[in-house]
Amino acid sequence: MAESGRIRVAKDKADLVKALISTDGGNGPFQTFADVIVFAAALGVKYKKRVPFEEVSKREPAPIRLEVFAVSGYDVLIKLIGITETQDIKILSPDEEEYEKQRHEIFEEFANGGLEILQNELRGSIDYTNQILLFLQHEIFSNDKEDEEFNLTKFLS
Repeated sequence: MAESGRIRVAKDKADLVKALISTDGGNGPFQTFADVIVFAAALGVKYKKRVPFEEVSKREPAPIRLEVFAVSGYDVLIKLIGITETQDIKILSPDEEEYEKQRHEIFEEFANGGLEILQNELRGSIDYTNQILLFLQHEIFSNDKEDEEFNLTKFLS
C-alpha cells in the first residue's frame, strides 16, 4: 500500500529514475524525480500498463513527498488518473485516507508501468534525452498516420 503523504518508486527502477534527471552531472531530460515519475505515469496510462511493485526504493530516490508534486501542479494529474481508473468520484475525497492511499497506489503502479516501458525503450542507449525525443516523435508520427488512414475527408473536395 502507498505510504501516506509520499509517492514511492520501485527499487528495481531506482537507477533508471536517477539516470533520467539532470542534476549531479547527469544529462537526463528531467529536473526532478517527481518530473520523471509523472512522465512515467502518463506513459503508463497511455499504454494501459499498471504494474504493482514488490520492493520500494528506500535510498535515492526515496519516497517523494506529495508537496513536491503539489508545488508543480502534478497533484491534479494524480487525481485525474485515480478517477479515470476507478470511475468513482469518491476517490477525490480529501478527508478519507483510504481514498488518498488508493489514488497514490494507482499513480505509483502506472508510473512503474511507464518506467518499464522507458526501460525497454532506453535499453542500450547512452543519450536518454535524445532517445526519449525519438520515442515521442515516433509516437506523434505514428498517430498522425493512423488518423490519416481513416480520414476520408481529403476525398470530399
